[in-house]
Amino acid sequence: MSKESNELFDLKTAFFLGNFNQAINEAQKLKVSEPDLQCEKDVYMYRSYIAQKKYGVVLDDIKPNASNELKYVRLLADYLSNDSKKNVIVTELDSQLGSLNVTNPLDILLIANIYVNAENYETALKVLYNVDSTSSLECSALAVEIYLKLDRIDLAKKEVKKMIEIDEDAIITQLAIAWVSMSSGEKLQDAYFTFQEQADKHSGTTSLLNSQAVCQINQGKYDEAQTLLQEALDRDSNNPDAMINMIVLNQHLGKPIEVSNRLISQLKDSHKDHPFVKDLSNKENEFLRISQNYHPSVGN
Repeated sequence: MSKESNELFDLKTAFFLGNFNQAINEAQKLKVSEPDLQCEKDVYMYRSYIAQKKYGVVLDDIKPNASNELKYVRLLADYLSNDSKKNVIVTELDSQLGSLNVTNPLDILLIANIYVNAENYETALKVLYNVDSTSSLECSALAVEIYLKLDRIDLAKKEVKKMIEIDEDAIITQLAIAWVSMSSGEKLQDAYFTFQEQADKHSGTTSLLNSQAVCQINQGKYDEAQTLLQEALDRDSNNPDAMINMIVLNQHLGKPIEVSNRLISQLKDSHKDHPFVKDLSNKENEFLRISQNYHPSVGN
């Protein structure tokens, strides 16, 4: 293991596993040996704040004239915190892509993340292709996530194969292997144990609990899944993935519709831009539009 990965190992591990408080604490106490590592450390710290939706911290701390890596962290926070600026930010990035001379994997990762949040997956992948995959497992992992969103499990498997060849034991590689298993329905028990192993070695997080629950749902182990999702919601009652998974699980368990409706209302209130919520709203609007064409027949 290189000196760089040694120095930032605990910070990155906490970030990858979704333990964002620990990542922030780790970054704040960490003394690194080189300026480049200082910048990378700050990037992971501020990305942890973004994951907690603490966009103001990032926008206050990072000035617009900051270095590229921090500038793109700031741009991501600006994008996520301001609905009125989203189209402007993406349009500006679009105009720069042709001439954007960016080779640093962290810069590429952050730009691609903006496109992923904009659900512009094709452009996100084009951005990621600008980096040598051997220099950034995290860029490869983001590509895996995108392929899974696009239901291209075949391409996700190819990307994971590259990651395995580079470093099979890396946490991000192990997680990517499990994500593909979870999405394909293959080796679900192996995926479950991967998430459990990380929880045992480091600490259980909402992200790990959600992933374990999905593995159990897909195996028909609904009671076990319910326990995991309840723990996830106890840790973070507003976690969208936990709420969505609980809605799915409630269907399997035959729970009263009111139980799921409460979660749906909460999702609409606090995560209006989540793809699930937008898709549900579109379906509801379409149903209303179609139903207006039909009227109950009136008897003679």
